[in-house]
Amino acid sequence: MESKNCVTCGKVLKGRSDKKFCDDQCRNSHNNQLKSGVNNYKRKVNGALSKNRRILEDLFVRNGKMKRVKRDLLVGLGFQFNYQTHTYNNRKGSTYVYCYDYGYMEMEKDWLLIVKSNGK
Repeated sequence: MESKNCVTCGKVLKGRSDKKFCDDQCRNSHNNQLKSGVNNYKRKVNGALSKNRRILEDLFVRNGKMKRVKRDLLVGLGFQFNYQTHTYNNRKGSTYVYCYDYGYMEMEKDWLLIVKSNGK
């Protein structure tokens, strides 16, 4: 009978004939490696969304209500406009771009209006 080896570390396996790993650590390590590309991408996107939200929240909280700011200010703080969670179009046809519960509406001449969702 030919012995099988652990997929991760190469140790000789004992037990069931369909066993692939010698222990939970090797199984977890193998699965983490398989998913690392997807997890790294998700981590990058979630990090960008969280940073965008934090920037919007900081600017909103300083004023306590809607606040107008220049687009350059957000860019200077590291805001990435290509990361958003959703958009909302109001009855007047204005589009709000959100990062979770904080968002902005583009106004004239590179001005943005920072808003907070009312939770509906």
